[in-house]
This record gives sequence, structure tokens and C-alpha cells, in this order.
Amino acid sequence: MKVNIEEFGRKLAGARGSRGVREVAREIDISAPTLSRVERGYMPDLETFGKICRWLKVDPAEVLGVDVTAARPAASVHFKKDATLHPKTAKALAELILAAQRAAVIAEKEKIGSGV
Repeated sequence: MKVNIEEFGRKLAGARGSRGVREVAREIDISAPTLSRVERGYMPDLETFGKICRWLKVDPAEVLGVDVTAARPAASVHFKKDATLHPKTAKALAELILAAQRAAVIAEKEKIGSGV
């Protein structure tokens, strides 16, 4: 699946608005030249891509065009020794497992797409 990096760059530039490149780059924790390149349609490295997605509050799977809902398994948490595990803790652990699985699916699709 092809990432529309130009659209991603436009979305980033739009979210930045009239704020300076350096200010927003510091906020995202990337360099100003990197931010500028991404806004102009260049593909960032994976770490930078993740930082920008977090800053934009977008799911990387959406940007990449990956449908993770179709193959999303249900995560269950089982603890035999701790019968009093708080439901919020169990939910947080399940969400962590699912997030790791989504990242693995994206990495595998990138690996397949790059021919590695």
C-alpha cells in the first residue's frame, strides 16, 4: 500500500499553521529541516513518522492505509495469582498488547513492501 506522503505533509503544514517551523519541530522533538522536508513531501524515517503522528494525533495505520481492524484479535488478560487485578489495569495491558501487535503488522507490511 502506498503512503500519500504529500497529503501527510500538507496535513502537517496545516496543523502547524502560522507557527514557526523551529517552534513546532521542538514540540514534536525533531529538527526544523526534517519538519520542513516532511511538509514538502519527503518520507521521514520511522521514528520521525511516529513522532509526527503522535503530534497530529493520527493513527499511523490510517496514514499508511493499513486496515488493522480486519485482523484484530481480541486480547485477553489472565492472572492466576492475582484475582484482584483492577479492571483498568487489565484494560491498559490489553491495549498495550494490541498496540504492539498493530506496530508489528505495520512493520511486517513495510518489510514485505520493501522486498526485504
